[in-house]
Amino acid sequence: MPLGLRHKKKDKSKETFKLVESEAAAPAPAAAPAPSASAARLQFHTQLAHGSPTGRVEGFGSARELYARIAAAFGIHPAQIMFCTLNTHKVDMDKLLGAQIGLEDFIFAHVKGQRKEVEVLKTDDMLGLTITDNGTGCAFIKRIKEGSIMDQTKTVCVGDHIETINGKNVSECRHYEVAKMLKDLEKGQKFKLELVEPLKAFEKLEPRSKGKTLSEAKISKGRETLRLRAKGPATVEEMPTEVEEKAIKKVDELLETYMGIRDIELAATIVEAGRDKKNPDEFAVALDETLGDFAFPDEFVFDVWGAIGDAKQGRLE
Repeated sequence: MPLGLRHKKKDKSKETFKLVESEAAAPAPAAAPAPSASAARLQFHTQLAHGSPTGRVEGFGSARELYARIAAAFGIHPAQIMFCTLNTHKVDMDKLLGAQIGLEDFIFAHVKGQRKEVEVLKTDDMLGLTITDNGTGCAFIKRIKEGSIMDQTKTVCVGDHIETINGKNVSECRHYEVAKMLKDLEKGQKFKLELVEPLKAFEKLEPRSKGKTLSEAKISKGRETLRLRAKGPATVEEMPTEVEEKAIKKVDELLETYMGIRDIELAATIVEAGRDKKNPDEFAVALDETLGDFAFPDEFVFDVWGAIGDAKQGRLE
């Protein structure tokens, strides 16, 4: 371990977590820069996933702004939108909208539907859930591990928003906070979850699908995308290179291993932070400056640094 890595990290409490990208309820910060002229002119077609007329959205630079535009187009509250998928109305976790939108992509918004409650006995340290979120305060289930405790609980489905854990409202918590709460539940005890499933169309959408791994997911190449950013304006960029794409997939897998979450946008931001760094110390400092609230353990930082190096050397499949 390089000397000084720990000392370069900011002082973080393990007992409290702040919302990333200043999303906590606090006095409003100064307005972020507007999207670039080219990004601001872009228009995207959108529908509600359960069925609606087609709308158009434009002039957004972040996921929060996009959800507000979609909500305005259909006369609903932004908090009703759980997540969006690209080019499919189905609950397909491989098609989740993340940090990048292809300029020809069609956006489907999945809104909150039926509420349900489930009581589960925690018989194993691992529940088998992978959690992600939409970046605006809605953590939901991205994957259910086959044969796990939650796989045996048929009420729980991929795409379900976790609203409460043992009566505690977690609607405004980020995915890593929810994952930690679930991990910290006492083994051998029952716990209750209140869930909200996406509103479905009349046709069967196969909600119990486990979803493909990211290595099986296809990412289009050779076209421009709109890159959404939590801080700063949206920009029009080329799709990630093959090297970056492999590194992003590997980092996303490491996020699941270390934190129980999947977040392709977060993985892309981590890879971007390490793009021009010469050693793990520089990389650790960059992560602290960009994503300090996550309090990544040193082991994770080193594994990510190794994954980025492996991708550059062509050692990742």
